[in-house]
Amino acid sequence: MKISLFLTALLPLLVSASPVAHDEDQQRGGGHGGKGGKLDFDLVGFAKDNPIGPTTGGKGGKTTVVETFEALQSAVTGSAKKVVYLKGALTNPPARLKVGSNTSLLGWGRGGELIGNGIDVSGSDNVIIRNLGIRNVLNADALQIINSTRVWVDHNEFESSGLDNGPDYNDGQCDIVRGSNWITVSWNYFHDHWKSSLVGNSDVLREVDTFKLRITYHHNRWEREGTRGPAGRFGRQHVYNNYYNDFYFQAIHSRSDNHVLVEDNVFRGNTSEALSTYGLVVPEDSPNTCVCGDEELDGFANLGARNDFGDAGVNITRVGNFTKAPYKYNLTPLNKVINDVTRGSGLGKI
Repeated sequence: MKISLFLTALLPLLVSASPVAHDEDQQRGGGHGGKGGKLDFDLVGFAKDNPIGPTTGGKGGKTTVVETFEALQSAVTGSAKKVVYLKGALTNPPARLKVGSNTSLLGWGRGGELIGNGIDVSGSDNVIIRNLGIRNVLNADALQIINSTRVWVDHNEFESSGLDNGPDYNDGQCDIVRGSNWITVSWNYFHDHWKSSLVGNSDVLREVDTFKLRITYHHNRWEREGTRGPAGRFGRQHVYNNYYNDFYFQAIHSRSDNHVLVEDNVFRGNTSEALSTYGLVVPEDSPNTCVCGDEELDGFANLGARNDFGDAGVNITRVGNFTKAPYKYNLTPLNKVINDVTRGSGLGKI
């Protein structure tokens, strides 16, 4: 998000007794992907092209820089337009952060950090979350988007302690549920976690979720993950130009009449199943149901531009009608996906 010359001059005054970067790119995180040519980090997908209008967050509202949880929660509350920068790291915040409508929540400089507790975007509209590290959240999702519209999740890093503690030690990294709609998840770095991104969290919410959960996932980097990259129910997800490295068990999973359009993704390392529409939820995803996993209705999948699934399996049981995304987007050439996503995803790149 570009900062005007006026705000560039004002921001140092908002952070007392704190060092301030000497140029705009350093303040914001270092430019468009560092060395190797400029990458396009503009908003693309369902969060931009939808019947309500593009996601703009707090553009035009008050700008605040905060360093404590109390100040952060106060700054992101309410529906007035607001741009809020988190400076530094907050370890074990006393509660989950609740973000109101018309908010841009941004990490300052090389990225703000939330460690040990996560974020709820619930019943909100027009929210941008960028340049944040959300790490080691137990007993809940790192980021949970509930009954919300027009949300852009971009250039964040989601990290946990790894897979050694089993699939129920952490919950999701970025779960999108309960009728949420018009969302883009882009240029994030997801790693060292079991269950990454669930879309639609219950089979009993079919009437709430059907014809919603329209989500674009593009240019995300997934490494050392277990399942749900993403796993969708009832909605439509466009999954393109993502890089999966050691996504061990089941990556893209479309079930319960969900539709996915999958194109120009690259898989490397150890992945059992890159894409499945079979309704079986594998035991590695849902170990508490039965030894064979949990059974749901199958989903649908369509393959657009060519994918590189590496040595991973693909199991498409039903081909759907989601053959073309209803918006303009540019595909990164398949042979450039690994390089561009690796250097462009995560913190400090915008």
